[in-house]
Amino acid sequence: RINLIFIHFSLILIVFKEKNKNKFPQDIFDNIFLNIEYHIRELGYGDVAVNKKMKDLLRNFYDILLKIKIPNVQKNMIDKIILKNYLEPQVIEHGELIANLANYFEKYYHYCFELENNSMLKGEIKFNY
Repeated sequence: RINLIFIHFSLILIVFKEKNKNKFPQDIFDNIFLNIEYHIRELGYGDVAVNKKMKDLLRNFYDILLKIKIPNVQKNMIDKIILKNYLEPQVIEHGELIANLANYFEKYYHYCFELENNSMLKGEIKFNY
């Protein structure tokens, strides 16, 4: 589930950067990862394990963010390789499911592009697929 959150958040960051040349507010980014850290601690992990887990999760997030770039701007297609790499192994075998997810994220990308920046920052995203 966390990788799906990362993909959604990556698309929001990409749209925000493309529409508005300003930086994404750091406090929102920090809040998301602080909440992830709190949830890991609630699961009973200790300080050393939390730090290691957060390091791995941040590495995954930045990998997704850098590689999910829309390869063909004209078609706005989401890179299916990212979806395959960051989903559970049993899902990888189902090519149709990956295609449906890619279609979903393409529509999500277009939907976010139509939103105003303030509504994205406030979390007023009501996307229906």
